[in-house]
Amino acid sequence: MRIAAFFYQNQPHVGLVSQDSNSVAPFDLSLDNRELGALTLVDALSRGEALPAQGAPIALKDVQLRAPLPHPRRNIFCVGKNYHAHAKEFARSGFDSSAKAGGEIPAEPIIFTKVPECVIATGEAIEMPKVSTAIDYEAELAVIIGKGGKGITKADAMKHVWGYTIVNDITARDWQNKHMQWHMGKSFDTFCPMGPWLVSADEMDGQNTHVRCYVNGEERQNAATPDLIFDIPTLIETLSAGITLYPGDVIATGTPVGVGIGFTPPKYLKSGDVVRVEIDGIGVLENPVK
Repeated sequence: MRIAAFFYQNQPHVGLVSQDSNSVAPFDLSLDNRELGALTLVDALSRGEALPAQGAPIALKDVQLRAPLPHPRRNIFCVGKNYHAHAKEFARSGFDSSAKAGGEIPAEPIIFTKVPECVIATGEAIEMPKVSTAIDYEAELAVIIGKGGKGITKADAMKHVWGYTIVNDITARDWQNKHMQWHMGKSFDTFCPMGPWLVSADEMDGQNTHVRCYVNGEERQNAATPDLIFDIPTLIETLSAGITLYPGDVIATGTPVGVGIGFTPPKYLKSGDVVRVEIDGIGVLENPVK
């Protein structure tokens, strides 16, 4: 199934997207639950509850999509340097403080977080901050946790995955370098485009899909998730070793080679650009830059 959060006639809704992507059927939910987006349904399904009743389908062209999780319950977990070629391009850039301590390819997953408030929807603008001149894109597959837990093994990890969405891990490279860690430069307002919806794990294989990114129609990134240094089960095992995971938690799995900092000279984002991320089995996340 594909679950979308959206506005229709100025009201928030959550609905089931049709197989042809032409319509969305809203679920019968309270206003408070509709405001939470897909989170309320992931929570309910994790408890074994049935989906709520659905109303009449609405044409997708008549709604405004929101981020599927417009208000994540806590920070988004992110993985740095999780494709071999990207790890090498980032180490060469001079902006990678982690490479100075341990080489190009990490021996263990590098985990950082983005604040929930930086999430925006497809179609919303990535805002250029006045305090940075080095804004970069990072196309990523994001895992949505369904069944929570702690101490999850790799063997059981995929049982805890509800599904997937797309995240663009926008980054202020100069702040990432200046502060010698990644949280601040990754968490500016509007720095986490997410969407267009959630796709359940029974509809796609996140361990075998393709991630592509285009800036103004120019292909910048193109890679397959089997190329991840640390696969999805390893990431879940690592995170849950000491942190309890909850339904609706988001894990952005890392970005492929081709980010702006990897070019000579760097191809940073600028006002007027349009960034388009495509992942097979999910769809398209597209955002203008202003």
